[in-house]
Amino acid sequence: MEVILTNDVENLGLKGEVVDVKRGYARNYLLPRRLAEVATSGRVAELQRIEADRARHEARSAEHAAEIAATLTKTVLRFEVKSGPTGALFGSVTPTDITEELWRTRKIRVDRRKIELDVIKRIGRYSIPVHVFEGVTAEVKTLVVPEGGELPPEEELAALEAAERAEAEAAREAHEAAVLETEAALAAEDEAAAAAAAAAEESEDAGQFGADELEAEPAPADDTERD
Repeated sequence: MEVILTNDVENLGLKGEVVDVKRGYARNYLLPRRLAEVATSGRVAELQRIEADRARHEARSAEHAAEIAATLTKTVLRFEVKSGPTGALFGSVTPTDITEELWRTRKIRVDRRKIELDVIKRIGRYSIPVHVFEGVTAEVKTLVVPEGGELPPEEELAALEAAERAEAEAAREAHEAAVLETEAALAAEDEAAAAAAAAAEESEDAGQFGADELEAEPAPADDTERD
């Protein structure tokens, strides 16, 4: 079935795209999580109209691109996001978010595939290169701010990032130590089991050897018969 993505979905498509997916995948995953909506003819036509309207604001010449680039250079985007104590985001800021904010604040259409950004996962100050036209690139200043707060100085941001790296490294080392401890415990159990099995086998062999000796020992002579 065809659906319209309402969010970027990894390995599937970007927000606003119409994609063809298996019905079960749509009904059991995409639709319940509000990652997509059913692609009705009316909704598809509406998206096409919006896209055509935005396309009129896209750079159509080098001169027009230079004007757009000059505007982008003076633009400062701001995203207020939920974040943890070390500045890591509960989510991310994506190229789609950048393009939508540029459209909302500046009515400038930029192809999200021409934004040099994977995702932003930490609060901070960013300069994001945007390819406006052939040979024309502008950097858009972007602030990713903790929800309800302001950005700390760069020194504090660096310290927060270092603290997050140290925390991640400590967690990695703890995980590796736990794995090694588990492996050692399993090896000890295997060794103990092998020793027990060997002891049991040795005891069984010793018992069998004794039984064989008893069978091989000749019966004592009957004195009555000799007489």
